[in-house]
Amino acid sequence: MTKINYYTEEGLKKLKDQLQDMERVQRPIISAQIGEAIDKGDLSENAEYDAAKEAQGILEMKIAKLQAVIMNARIIDETNIDTTRALILSNVRIKNLSNNAEVTYTLVAENESDLKEKKISVDSPIGKGLLGKSVGDIADIETPRGILQFEILEITR
Repeated sequence: MTKINYYTEEGLKKLKDQLQDMERVQRPIISAQIGEAIDKGDLSENAEYDAAKEAQGILEMKIAKLQAVIMNARIIDETNIDTTRALILSNVRIKNLSNNAEVTYTLVAENESDLKEKKISVDSPIGKGLLGKSVGDIADIETPRGILQFEILEITR
């Protein structure tokens, strides 16, 4: 059974661009490397040929996986999303109750997460703990250091 993944339009476009790069840029480069290695003669002891074939196999596997992800991707319609609860694409401002530090995260799909941009996956421990919570709720989030408590201060889109 295939897993449906939800993306923003921007996130899905990035995946499609990545696939296009693999198919139209990386694939021809590897094919050229294989051709050059074949031109050098005996393939039984040709390390360049073996390396290029291995790289080709890895690339083809990545392409197939990415094609499957894109085929099962759905774009999130933000107009129908409840803004009173923390859901995917919500901007959630939280306060760590142990040190009073505040931070705002955007909850996104796994493949769109980027901690530098404060985008966390809904499948991460913090993302899972925040999902479904409302302003004022306390989220108990299990981390390697133990359970941390976060208060939901604000939810926006």
